[in-house]
Amino acid sequence: MRDYRQAAVDDRRRAMLDYAAKLTRTPGEMRKEDVLSLRGAGFEDRDILGIVEVVGYYAYVNRLADGLGVELEGELDEA
Repeated sequence: MRDYRQAAVDDRRRAMLDYAAKLTRTPGEMRKEDVLSLRGAGFEDRDILGIVEVVGYYAYVNRLADGLGVELEGELDEA
């Protein structure tokens, strides 16, 4: 699916995806409460670090590709 909000996922996974979406779209709006919501969903600090690392890595790679004018391969354009 293209929109995780329409997917049938459990509450823990939804909390992770909500956090990742917010960090991606509005990183300057992240607050301590966002981390606390992940802890409340059962994530430990090591898990949260992993989530932040993956989100940050994808943001970094996408900006590199965009900045260099890299185009997606044909197969990926249709996904």
